Amino acid sequence: MPLWVYTLIISLLGIVFGSFINVIVFRTKTKDAWWSGRSKCRACLQPVALLDLVPVISYFAIRGRCRHCQSVISAQYPIVEAVTGLLFGLLFVRAALFFGMPEFVAASAWISLFLRDVLIAVFLMIIFIYDFRYGYILDRFTIPAMVIALAFNLALGADPLEYLLAGLMIGGFFAVQYVISKGTWIGGGDIRLGIVMGFYLGLEHGVLALFLSYLLGAIVGLVLIATKKRSMKSSVPFGTFLALGTMVAAVFGDVLLNWYLGYFSF
Repeated sequence: MPLWVYTLIISLLGIVFGSFINVIVFRTKTKDAWWSGRSKCRACLQPVALLDLVPVISYFAIRGRCRHCQSVISAQYPIVEAVTGLLFGLLFVRAALFFGMPEFVAASAWISLFLRDVLIAVFLMIIFIYDFRYGYILDRFTIPAMVIALAFNLALGADPLEYLLAGLMIGGFFAVQYVISKGTWIGGGDIRLGIVMGFYLGLEHGVLALFLSYLLGAIVGLVLIATKKRSMKSSVPFGTFLALGTMVAAVFGDVLLNWYLGYFSF
């Protein structure tokens, strides 16, 4: 089959995973078991009809409202599903074409690398959404991501010392800020997410992810202040930007670094 057919299948699978991500986020907050029966309307508590569980399509079919009580359903559902589908497709194409791969990965190991990337992407999506909605990062998401990132990289041939040091250095960067500010600048979850970034990306791409995260955070913060939706004293969920910066650095890190180094070379 041509590449686009496989990509379409993987993207559809990603949309299904996006639906599951929504379930994890909401049920983690409500402390319900992830497997505790069919989803319910958050307003009237009526079970969602089977036809309405079809990702993305069902949201628009019912016009974003519950069939029973007509309460508005969060647009988070189709957005997360669609973005996860696109991300799965992008990561698959990247792996299949061997684009921007780490030097230690053999071309024959592209499927393993794709599995590493989609697993980390799922955890980063969860962290992104949870921190954006509720303002903190849970260890139940960062610790498994640490294990997955390091285990896959070592199995693929990465230098253990290099990636362990990267995790400790990026995590330590946040730990120093945490100690200096007594936890007012960042939270403990950012420290653990920093370790994930190092274990996943290594030091060079991890630092790039940090730069992108701070840049995106500053831009969004300035826009929110300019539109008077936030004040100078308001805090922003930085884990969302760390998750986004990590994914951008993973996919486009080599392109961005080569552009940067080429731009400033004489």
